[in-house]
Amino acid sequence: MSPEGTGREDGGDDERVDPALADAVESAFDGVVLDESGNPVAPAGAAGEAGGSEKAEKAGEAEAAGSPESESSEPSELERARAEAAQAADDLARARADLYNLQQEYQGFVRRSRESAAGHRETGQAAVVEALIPVLDEIELARQHGDLTGTFETTAGKLETVLADKFGLVRFGEAGETFDPTIHEALMATESDEVDEPSIAMVLQPGYRLGERIVRAARVQVANPA
Repeated sequence: MSPEGTGREDGGDDERVDPALADAVESAFDGVVLDESGNPVAPAGAAGEAGGSEKAEKAGEAEAAGSPESESSEPSELERARAEAAQAADDLARARADLYNLQQEYQGFVRRSRESAAGHRETGQAAVVEALIPVLDEIELARQHGDLTGTFETTAGKLETVLADKFGLVRFGEAGETFDPTIHEALMATESDEVDEPSIAMVLQPGYRLGERIVRAARVQVANPA
């Protein structure tokens, strides 16, 4: 095949290329920069946009991943605060209950102490009166016989007044009273037509009491109905 024939074939091929296809190929390579070796290099703007979009995508993923944690952390802190408040309220209620019980115990101790003090005081008073009863019997016996005179009478009167005013000592038992076995002790008994019920005919020794407490029952002679 002659060179001329070859040239005609080549020229024929060029004539057969579709112009629209050629334009599309050229437009595809628009903006492509080649380095010294002939390799295409991406434009700086395109690389920045690609990197920026990648960073934005990662930031969005991080935000999406972090949002549930923030939402879940807030309720946990609220629940913790509520639990602490409930515990504080429970501790306060327990403290108030302990204080109330302590106050009740203290009031009970004070009441028992006062009652015990009063009981000891009454016991001490009764002991003093019981120790002086023989002296009081001698004074009463001397009065009945008319021997209570002068200085002895004055001293005896002062003693009886002090025991009555300071200690509340009361003497009881008189002839003619109805016999009461709870406060009278019958040492002798007789029969009489002058009484309708057991009565005191004679007081042998008077009785003494401190308030409601009988220190000594009255020792008497009883007259019963005949």
